[in-house]
Amino acid sequence: MPTTQPIHILASPRPVELAPFTDELVRLGGARVIHASSAARALELAAAHAPELVVIDNNLPGMTALELAGALLHVNAMVNTALVSTLSAEDFHEASEGLGILMPLAPTPGPEDAAALVRALRAVTGD
Repeated sequence: MPTTQPIHILASPRPVELAPFTDELVRLGGARVIHASSAARALELAAAHAPELVVIDNNLPGMTALELAGALLHVNAMVNTALVSTLSAEDFHEASEGLGILMPLAPTPGPEDAAALVRALRAVTGD
């Protein structure tokens, strides 16, 4: 029985700028990445595809990254999220407590951030 390729959603208005990150996420994680340019579109895609991961940019139109992370929990409480953030580690932890966010990402994440994210995701999913 063939396995289904996992779906990851990149919720960002900067898909070209984040391409090195996304390319490495695909290469290491074996997932298909779908782009959402707004919070509303990310919620639609999450409802339609039951993604394994949603990466949320802090510059996303429609709502803040933290608001979208909370809204995603209402769509799928099991979805893994990672947020692009400029907050300090302490401030991020305080602001995101209770949202089950896998990890914060650098303001412009690159391939090394994708590798760390895939490791964190595998630790949670057991893959």
